[in-house]
Amino acid sequence: MLQLNQLKTNKGAKKKKKRVGRGTSSGTGKTCGRGHKGQKSRSGGTKGKRFEGGQTPLYRRLPKRGFKNYPFKKTYQIINVADLNNYNGEISKETLGISGLLKVLGDGELKKALTVKADKFSKSAKEKIEAAGGKCLT
Repeated sequence: MLQLNQLKTNKGAKKKKKRVGRGTSSGTGKTCGRGHKGQKSRSGGTKGKRFEGGQTPLYRRLPKRGFKNYPFKKTYQIINVADLNNYNGEISKETLGISGLLKVLGDGELKKALTVKADKFSKSAKEKIEAAGGKCLT
């Protein structure tokens, strides 16, 4: 039977951290594997990925144009009319377990009268729900 005091990691799973600056005989003493002097030998001694040697970087040379709508974009969770056949009575975002905006699309056929509460309906979905004797509430 396996016991807690007998648990061991797989061979090669744990690797020891490289300890630098611990004397010349360790192989990584004195300069700690960084070479002699210069920018890269110092801590934090690299420029960012976008740095182009002091030249005006590409992201500043290119013009910024247009309008970005993504902060104001509305994204809808969609459900088709055919999927509403699995529910009874009144259907809303809460019964479907949806957070955010809900849109009902008109793919498929509806076989029963339902009251559907959603943020938006396609034209065909509205027609199909009302033809089956149901109601569309916004």
